[in-house]
Amino acid sequence: MKGFFITGTDTEIGKTCVTAGLTHAFTALGLRAAPIKPLAAGQDFVNGLWVNEDVQQLHAAQSIGMSPEQVGPLQFRAACAPHIAAALEGKTIERDPLLAAIRASAALGELALVEGVGGFRVPLNPGYDTADLAVDLALPVVLVVGLRLGCINHALLSAEAIRARGLQLVGWVANQVDADMPHVKDNLGALEAGLGAPCWGHVPRLPVPSAAAVAACLNREQLLAQLV
Repeated sequence: MKGFFITGTDTEIGKTCVTAGLTHAFTALGLRAAPIKPLAAGQDFVNGLWVNEDVQQLHAAQSIGMSPEQVGPLQFRAACAPHIAAALEGKTIERDPLLAAIRASAALGELALVEGVGGFRVPLNPGYDTADLAVDLALPVVLVVGLRLGCINHALLSAEAIRARGLQLVGWVANQVDADMPHVKDNLGALEAGLGAPCWGHVPRLPVPSAAAVAACLNREQLLAQLV
């Protein structure tokens, strides 16, 4: 499998927006990009269907004919940690079927963009978490850093955990979660110095965070460098 595992410094810091932006950007570079959110917790009943907002966003960003089920193989109703959401439905997240579903969706494109859930270490079942999933997929990792107070600590700890598992942190994207965050430039400088990986872009607080708008904030040269 060729592609990237997109993780984040926390939940609700813009991983899906960035993954959609990366999908749009790599598609513009001529690749068949396949966005995949293997685990999605939280659904709304819309027009007779249970849908997940993140899966919808990624599905809208792709252009290779994936179905919502191929973008989001495992979707649960409750908006909570995935292992809890699964248990509420009497289900268990099983490693092998999960990996098989991801690989089947990835095979539809040339470049898989696999988005994790929450931060880097979110439990999926006893003894298996999203860090283990990243190791199983063996993809280079992109870290989405939600710019808000505390982000430097969260980012450095996440990078340390990623590398401790033998994974390559190939890049990071700063996403402006707190529109009024002071000293943004200084925070970006500290992240640049501490993460030891190139910044793929800084996404400001956008009025409409569409895939195209996020893609416009990404560093095209950095993305091209990954394709060499």
